[in-house]
Amino acid sequence: MANQTTIKKPFSVKGKGLHTGLDITLTFTPAPENHGLKIQRIDLPDKPIIEAVAEYVNGTTRGTVLSKDKAEISTIEHALSALYALGIDNCLMEVDAKEFPILTGSALVFVENIEKVGIEEQAAEKEYFFVKSKIEYIDEESGSSIVLLPDTKFSIDTHISYPSQILSNQYASLTDLSEFKTEIADCRTFVFVREIEPLLRQNLIKGGDLENAIVIYDEILPQKEFNRIAELTKNNTMDASILGYLNGQLKFDNEPARHKLLDVIGDLALIGRPIIGKVIATKPGHKTNTNFAKVIRKELKKQEIQAPVYNPEVEPILDTNGIKGLLPHRWPFLLVDKIIELHKDKVVGLKNVTANETFFQGHFPDEPVMPGVLIIEAMAQTGGILALKNVEEPEKWSTYFIKIDNVKFRSKVVPGDTLLFRLNLIEPIRRGLVHMRAIAFVGEKIVTEADLMAQIVKNK
Repeated sequence: MANQTTIKKPFSVKGKGLHTGLDITLTFTPAPENHGLKIQRIDLPDKPIIEAVAEYVNGTTRGTVLSKDKAEISTIEHALSALYALGIDNCLMEVDAKEFPILTGSALVFVENIEKVGIEEQAAEKEYFFVKSKIEYIDEESGSSIVLLPDTKFSIDTHISYPSQILSNQYASLTDLSEFKTEIADCRTFVFVREIEPLLRQNLIKGGDLENAIVIYDEILPQKEFNRIAELTKNNTMDASILGYLNGQLKFDNEPARHKLLDVIGDLALIGRPIIGKVIATKPGHKTNTNFAKVIRKELKKQEIQAPVYNPEVEPILDTNGIKGLLPHRWPFLLVDKIIELHKDKVVGLKNVTANETFFQGHFPDEPVMPGVLIIEAMAQTGGILALKNVEEPEKWSTYFIKIDNVKFRSKVVPGDTLLFRLNLIEPIRRGLVHMRAIAFVGEKIVTEADLMAQIVKNK
């Protein structure tokens, strides 16, 4: 687990827009906790702000386009990729045009500037998207797909395939985001010569050149036609009989596949949370990437909050004996078996509910259901662990309920269930008062929630 981050100081980059050809200034500024990544069109009258989340994607032609309330911004994926890779959660990007500058056609300039101004850790905890089971999205029309698999960290494999004798099948992999700068960030976008004229007819790539894009020449054209395209793109003419990369040597043999990997990371940043899991992208494109991000966003909204990750093979922070060292409760009223996470403002506990619980003798003999009041008590005991961790000699202190608000019982808890309790401080502990938001899960489902307030009192 980690805390949220932002950049320490503002910085600006200037360059041409890939599609508009305009001179553009893009400024990155620090943002407060839980702000997220947002983009502000400072050239428009009301200076509207667009959240960098998948719901606002409304175009994917040669780049990712966001739109909200008639304000639009495009070609954002390289900047978002850099922010994601460096773990930046909160940032406001101010831009004076309808697209980001293309710069070198990669993410390197963004990475270098972020590292130059520095990264600042904030107090709030990061919210991750934990991949707990296989998730797959397939675009039947293009054959493009993305698969997410459970893993203990983020990694990504990308496979690309084109009907081209120059660029056919390539593969790229990133096993750790710490390698993004050296292995991925400097890899440029690419275009086929045969795509250039149709793009120009769509009023696109006005700012494209051999400095910011790999240009792939894989189908022989008449020299006259080849010269005409070179003139349209303000590039020097070359021998039309020689196929290959018009830029000369690539930075990596698989630079196009590495750039597609860069794009996938930028588009998946629109989920709004860092991913803990393995990404496998086959023939990826902005349409598939962002549609997949929309699917994940919808799932997150349904869940409201993800259940904590529990791996029974990992040693707990506190076992039953450790819990007894902090809490005065004993059988039959000790209702927490393990503490699996413990931070300064959050705790996660666990209870295995068995048929041998004494309360099932009367609640109810023929249809055993864990009493809701005991679920609340179990959550409170879990919260008590966090509260008592904040005092010296915790064995000399106890916690007592003051208030319980906003209680909801959503589903029954029965023998065989494993209850996970997640409690977060609503506000810092002051004068011995502890105010917490408590949620109990069985699997991915919320079964009980409440706001709890207690007081830490020294024993007589």
